[in-house]
Amino acid sequence: MLTSVQKLFGLLAMVVLLIVAGAASAWKVQEWRYGKQLADLVAVQAQGVAQAERLAREEEQRRQSAVDRVKIDAKEQYKTATAHAADADADAASERLHVAAGKFIAGASGSTCDSNTAKRGATAARAAMVLSDLFQRTDKRAGELAAAYDRARLAGLACERSYDALRLRFK
Repeated sequence: MLTSVQKLFGLLAMVVLLIVAGAASAWKVQEWRYGKQLADLVAVQAQGVAQAERLAREEEQRRQSAVDRVKIDAKEQYKTATAHAADADADAASERLHVAAGKFIAGASGSTCDSNTAKRGATAARAAMVLSDLFQRTDKRAGELAAAYDRARLAGLACERSYDALRLRFK
């Protein structure tokens, strides 16, 4: 038969065994509950990531379309500026200046009986030809510079509008 000490140890062993079994069961139940909570958090996070990606794509598309619109507008303005530059080349005032210089050259090279007058006329004709050539070169260069300025200005304005379109969202 069992002594009272042995009975006490047996009872104590059984109580410890029951406590360990209860703790293991509680641990398992907690693991299941926290596992479910963790799975729910992972699902919510995945939805948040998907929504953030969608918003980022929409923002990228908005920015790209704004830049594309600016590019199209800049091309149209460039075409207009090029047409105006072509019109400026055929400017009537420039043409009148060239005609007047040509008349001056023709008048300066007119024939005369006096040899001194003829020499002065030839010198004046050469000076008028140089002046006419200088006017033509200056006029042509001014047209080139104006066209280059227009192109640079249009490019700068297009760049500025692109920048404004891109940073508009972050104000």
